[in-house]
Amino acid sequence: MPATGEGAQSMRLSIIIPTLNEADAIVALLGDLAALRAAGHELILVDGGSTDTTQALAEPLVDRLLAAPRGRAAQMNVGAQAATGELLWFLHADSRVPAATAEALLAAAHTGVRWGRCDVRLSGRHPLLRVIERAMNLRSCLSGIATGDQGLFVTRADFTAVGGFPDIPLMEDIALSRRLRRLARPLCLRPALITSSRRWESRGILRTMVLMWRLRLAYALGADPARLARLYR
Repeated sequence: MPATGEGAQSMRLSIIIPTLNEADAIVALLGDLAALRAAGHELILVDGGSTDTTQALAEPLVDRLLAAPRGRAAQMNVGAQAATGELLWFLHADSRVPAATAEALLAAAHTGVRWGRCDVRLSGRHPLLRVIERAMNLRSCLSGIATGDQGLFVTRADFTAVGGFPDIPLMEDIALSRRLRRLARPLCLRPALITSSRRWESRGILRTMVLMWRLRLAYALGADPARLARLYR
């Protein structure tokens, strides 16, 4: 792809995926990313102690398979430390990456982007999920705060400058966004990632929506992330 600005230079991606017992989902995601890997971008999976076949399934499909203490923040920080690319892209294991989304991120990498996130589309068909995903995407663009489901990406230099993900058991994505927002507004990529709606459907869509609102409000008011993580689980 051509550069979109004078002197712009493409960044090599390091795609970092934290996993814990994701055997049912991980092969599909890694298949989506195979073309990026073949083009020279780096694929890093960081496992938090899976007891299923996640690691065995993923090993031939990634460049690096790492182990880390359980917890997304810790796992993603380990992956970032091992990464060699200039742009880090953090993906949840139950995401799917359409070709248009990957292409949009590669195009952004030519522009000197500092950080951002993708729109998200929930995988289920319930009409209420369409309302939720649109609200998530709008809120994120207006607030400059990204969630992990939205595939947060950031230059390795800026990630290092803000100290990476804070070592907390929940809301690590929001905490990192707040730090990065002080450096620059995020780029909101419109081509969407698809993320599993299993959490919403298994717990009840309205119930999960209310729970997430409560947790985010409590965190904004200074609640302990460890206590919020217990409520979330």
